[in-house]
Amino acid sequence: MFLSAFLSIIGLGFLCWLLFNLAIYALPCFVAITVGYYAFENGVGTLGAIALALFAGATAFILGQVAFAAVRSPVIRLLLGALYALPAGVAGFQAVKGLSETGGGGEPWTLVFASVGAAVVGIAAWMRVTSLAGADARQAPRKAAVRSCYSDLGR
Repeated sequence: MFLSAFLSIIGLGFLCWLLFNLAIYALPCFVAITVGYYAFENGVGTLGAIALALFAGATAFILGQVAFAAVRSPVIRLLLGALYALPAGVAGFQAVKGLSETGGGGEPWTLVFASVGAAVVGIAAWMRVTSLAGADARQAPRKAAVRSCYSDLGR
């Protein structure tokens, strides 16, 4: 009895972790599924559609991170981050709302939990996209300011 309860908790935790990770990668998952369906419907075959879907999803994620790291404009970075974070937030909202409704909670609490879930997943997606930018991209404005101060001192 104890073992079945323990394994149920472990299984539920694994499913929540999987759902969270899939929600974070909502945009690349959407791109991969769309390309995979399109390729399969156009006669590429099952293995070809899977390969194209994996390639398209990975490309969408990597291009987003590289673009975020390469662009220095804060407005464009905000737009790129939002492009990845907003679909993830919607996916997190729907996932938590579905899990909350299964538990039998009332409608107001379901929406509260779903909103918190959307915020958590959206922030996590934002952090994943910005992770490739690294310390150099975040420190670039500060380094430029320090160089400017030192050049002013040398005059």
